[in-house]
Amino acid sequence: MKIIDAQATRDALTFGPLLDALRTMFIEGCEVPLRHTHVIPEPGMQAGMTVLIMPAWQPGGLMGIKTVNIAPANAQRGVPGLHSTYLLYDACTGVPLAQMDGNEITSRRTAAASALAASYLAREDASHLALLGAGRVGSLVPLAYRAVRSITRVSVWDRDAQAAGRLVERLQEQGLDAVVCKSAEAAVAGADIVTCATLATEPVVQGEWLAPGVHLDLIGSFTPQMREASDACFVGASLFVDTEEALAKSGELLGPMSRGVFSAQDVRGTLADLCRAGRLRREDASERTVFKAVGTALEDLAAAKLVWQATQ
Repeated sequence: MKIIDAQATRDALTFGPLLDALRTMFIEGCEVPLRHTHVIPEPGMQAGMTVLIMPAWQPGGLMGIKTVNIAPANAQRGVPGLHSTYLLYDACTGVPLAQMDGNEITSRRTAAASALAASYLAREDASHLALLGAGRVGSLVPLAYRAVRSITRVSVWDRDAQAAGRLVERLQEQGLDAVVCKSAEAAVAGADIVTCATLATEPVVQGEWLAPGVHLDLIGSFTPQMREASDACFVGASLFVDTEEALAKSGELLGPMSRGVFSAQDVRGTLADLCRAGRLRREDASERTVFKAVGTALEDLAAAKLVWQATQ
């Protein structure tokens, strides 16, 4: 079994090829069972660790299994809140092929999936990105979005102002007009695209902040207890999800649905629908769009396949 470390995994997942790989996999499809979710309590802590086990395979091709450990309390320890590993197998023989850095696969495919959705849903002239959350995934979003839109300005807010500052410095070195904002509302002001990449359990973006034509991208919420957007963010907006599983997993959607803000039937489509339909996209420049992602093992398999091919 080949061991592919973080640097090699990262080098194989540049956003142009990764976006193409994701689009191809969403069109072709693969087998994706419902992921296992387990919570491991930690004595003395309000929130324990969440473990996700996510398999996917293409018959006659490759099979992958990702294990993800999410520990929100790690922020207090100065340790990243997400750790994962990815194992790739031959789907016919079961022979283990490679162990890859799951953190790189998770963070890069997550940012790329949001950019892929934005390629259909964000305005063609979108250039100002508001980024709420400067963590591992959030830090990759501006570069992923540059693969699909001419992003020139990035307004960054994070509860950790120092983390926001470090990210802004890196973005400036990459040629972006990036600034730290003192509040989420200040970051959103004037933005064409708003991305939330946090582990919040209460809304960090309010609907009244969003101008007509804004594309809202919600990455962070993947359990019923998590939430990044207020109910008003969904009112009058066209809603898309990465997979139908989002409707059963995310507090972002479960809460508003329970309050009658929208129903499952109001969702206009999934990321697979966007990739396959061709004409399914934003209707005009004033339409507000919302994309909610919880992540899918399909994306992991697409990324792992790309890494495997690049390292042969």
